Amino acid sequence: MLLFYNLTTINMTTRFMSNPENQPAANFIRQIVAQDLENNKHNGEVLTRFPPEPNGYLHIGHAKSICLNFGIAAENHGACNLRFDDTNPEKESVEFMQAIERDVSWLGFEWKELHHSSDYFEQLYNYAVQLIKDGKAYVDSLSAEQIRQYRGTLTEPGKESPDRNRSIEENLDLFARMKTGEFPDGHYILRAKIDMASSNINMRDPALYRIRRMHHQRTGDDWCLYPMYDYTHCISDAIEGITHSLCTLEFEDHRPLYDWVLNELGTPHHPQQIEFARLQLEYTIMSKRKLNQLVTENHVTGWDDPRMPTIAGLRRAGYTAAAIRDFCERIGITKKDSWIEMGVLENCIREDLNENAPRAMAVLEPLRVVIENYPEDQVEQLEVANHPQKPELGSRKIPFSKVVLIEKEDFAETPPPKFKRLIEGGEVRLRGAYVIKCEQVIKDNQGQIIELRCTYDPDTLGKKPEGRKVKGVIHWVSDKHALSAEVRVYDRLFKLPNPDAEENFLDALNPDSLQILTEVKVEPSLSEAEPTNSYQFERIGYFCLDSVDNKDNEKLVFNRTVTLRDTWSGKR
Repeated sequence: MLLFYNLTTINMTTRFMSNPENQPAANFIRQIVAQDLENNKHNGEVLTRFPPEPNGYLHIGHAKSICLNFGIAAENHGACNLRFDDTNPEKESVEFMQAIERDVSWLGFEWKELHHSSDYFEQLYNYAVQLIKDGKAYVDSLSAEQIRQYRGTLTEPGKESPDRNRSIEENLDLFARMKTGEFPDGHYILRAKIDMASSNINMRDPALYRIRRMHHQRTGDDWCLYPMYDYTHCISDAIEGITHSLCTLEFEDHRPLYDWVLNELGTPHHPQQIEFARLQLEYTIMSKRKLNQLVTENHVTGWDDPRMPTIAGLRRAGYTAAAIRDFCERIGITKKDSWIEMGVLENCIREDLNENAPRAMAVLEPLRVVIENYPEDQVEQLEVANHPQKPELGSRKIPFSKVVLIEKEDFAETPPPKFKRLIEGGEVRLRGAYVIKCEQVIKDNQGQIIELRCTYDPDTLGKKPEGRKVKGVIHWVSDKHALSAEVRVYDRLFKLPNPDAEENFLDALNPDSLQILTEVKVEPSLSEAEPTNSYQFERIGYFCLDSVDNKDNEKLVFNRTVTLRDTWSGKR
């Protein structure tokens, strides 16, 4: 029976705690947390959180944050919460929430508690009222464009809004009426009263609340007043008792606002925000807005298209959770933005599958081979190892008969230098079977090769031929036993390392990112394959049975995960 490599998950606590010799590499965040524990800061506890906005599927950049937040907690006997930042219902959906939960679990992590920012809407509102009463927030009637004009520039201070000095009583009245829906969208906003001359533009009276009549996936139509992210995030962290709020570098300039809100409110708990460099991976984009554009404009088949950098897309392509976690550990955590070569990610899955994926034989572009001296009705069941270096994975039976199929490219009438495959009058070994010799090439009326007539040496099963050397070994399948399959040969979605550098990122799309082969033949043992089963198709690459299109399709559909070797380095 052919074994398969199933994409199972591993509990990260077990990974870090039971393998002391495999301790993760040091980084500045691990050092900060270690020092905090030594100083008994946060009462010696570590509680992190992963706070995605449910406005799209998670991508490989989120995987870095997931591994960091859950990993830091697990390493220090702490915990990590999953919290949905659901404050913008216009772009959010239950589908995205379910996809996020599925991806985090698949990566091998368990959250301590599941929260939503909407859980805290009433508390957030009451805190805003407190800021108004303390003279730290006001209701403003400036339009979005006017606010931009009043904000100033990096070299010039901003200008105060005419509404900045409203009385506390008037602000409280207007804010309460904003909540009840008395005003149209955009008519008023609530702003923090900080410093319009601050060198940090984020501190120039930032918006805290806006009016938006949108049906919320959890609170329905209870609210028409929604808090801004910078205001919501820090308070949510404080309510949950988060100790270390790990964010990417774009939030570094927002940290003063994070601390200002919590200091002004005097929350019992004040988390520590720490920033790290986000993942920038070549030949991909990480903007959920642009990823959504790829989906809605049908440049890809969906969020889980195997060409997408989403976790769902990588999973469907055959990437394993272990390989993605390994990738996130390899690239490390730093304060400096840098680009990671796609080859690093590909090598992680290549190494994983090389070690763990069973082998199988598939012929992508079949060429018929008739073995003339093989008995007409004879069928042998040849035993082949499932993995050359892992005898514990056992073996499988592969049928061998008079007519086999080989790859068209494994035969050449005019062979190039150092060609070690089949030529007319030459010999080659069929993988796990016999040595055959090409005696005759059969062509059609257009001169196209349609069949090879060969003979086999019956004394070469598992043995070297006497008196001669046969250097080439090629894969094959038995013609009458092979299963039909479709193979989707995926390549990088973009042809340029940095698509965002283009005026229109769509101009960088790779027109050859998908090649569909419909005449593929695979060995019959693959009839037992299940979605997410991964294999090494010998001499070709690593493939995964598609998890979507095999459900109601009689023909097996396989997705190429990665080539056997890096084929892109020479193209750079």
